[in-house]
Amino acid sequence: MPRRETAFLDHLTPRWVPLLLMLCLGGCGTYYGQLARGQLELLRQREPVERILADPTRDAQLRERLALALQARAFASARLGLPDNGSYRVYADIGRPYVVWNVFATPEFSINPLTHCFPIAGCVAYRGYYRQGAARGAAALLGQQGYDTYVAGVEAYSTLGWFDDPLLSSMMSWDEDRLAALIFHELAHQQLYVPDDTAFNESFASFVEREGLRQWRASRGLPPRDEQAREQYAVLAELVLETRERLDRLYASGLPEAQMRQAKAEEFERLRRLYRERRDRQWGGVGRFDRWIEQPLNNARLLPFGLYDRWVPAFAGLFEQVDRDWPRFYVRVAELGQLPADEREAALEALR
Repeated sequence: MPRRETAFLDHLTPRWVPLLLMLCLGGCGTYYGQLARGQLELLRQREPVERILADPTRDAQLRERLALALQARAFASARLGLPDNGSYRVYADIGRPYVVWNVFATPEFSINPLTHCFPIAGCVAYRGYYRQGAARGAAALLGQQGYDTYVAGVEAYSTLGWFDDPLLSSMMSWDEDRLAALIFHELAHQQLYVPDDTAFNESFASFVEREGLRQWRASRGLPPRDEQAREQYAVLAELVLETRERLDRLYASGLPEAQMRQAKAEEFERLRRLYRERRDRQWGGVGRFDRWIEQPLNNARLLPFGLYDRWVPAFAGLFEQVDRDWPRFYVRVAELGQLPADEREAALEALR
């Protein structure tokens, strides 16, 4: 989904980069080598934000955005209890709209992603590339092998505290809420990250982002934000998740491939029709996700949905249980993260 259409799929990122960087300094394969080179290039481009703010010759709008980011950064540690380190106190002008491009892939008749497993981060449902051409090339090769593919641009990512993550030029056009929310979300990943459980990690970070943004706005005397965008996204996500379930049943039906391929296309048309109906009935014909829904759809394009919101109500319930105390909340979340996967899911279901 294009970045300019939504901020809800912001954080599908190659979180294994730091360890791979160290492993690849001595030489490694082409894919890992480009990760290492891309991260090294990003590190070289960093400069302290305070130095930019002190230089009157630098662009005034850039200095204004960076000053706001530093305020949000200070709030994150002082009020939300998030890590107090050098991340988001440095800046990098990357000269492109996205810092990485992620490639998602599924078999033609499966909603299960092609996964890639790495040290520290565990298994994830994508591969990240620092050059768009490389991502598209990888997707094309997978397509030739019969996979459904999706290439998604990413404007920012976290190294989980391995390095001081920079504010990026690709973030400087965002509004104030979105910029602050990104800082809260990515610092939450530095606070806690559980390998092999993307839904847990992203739901946790999404809750910290939302509650943090609510508190950030209140601290500045601003009213609660308009939730229309999030409400429209929730509708789209609901329809997509329903479509995934229908496709899953279809792929398990044992129909001949030609019939299954036709039924698959009909499911995507059904998704478009339901979206348009909801848009016209509830939003006056104006939908934020029209461009995404009208693009060619396949299994891979549906993968990101459900990762960011699934357990948000559970974390909200846990936050209330600890009387909205951030340190106690993080302790409880860490305890959940230490449980075996099935016990962790059961505990989250009970909280939700």
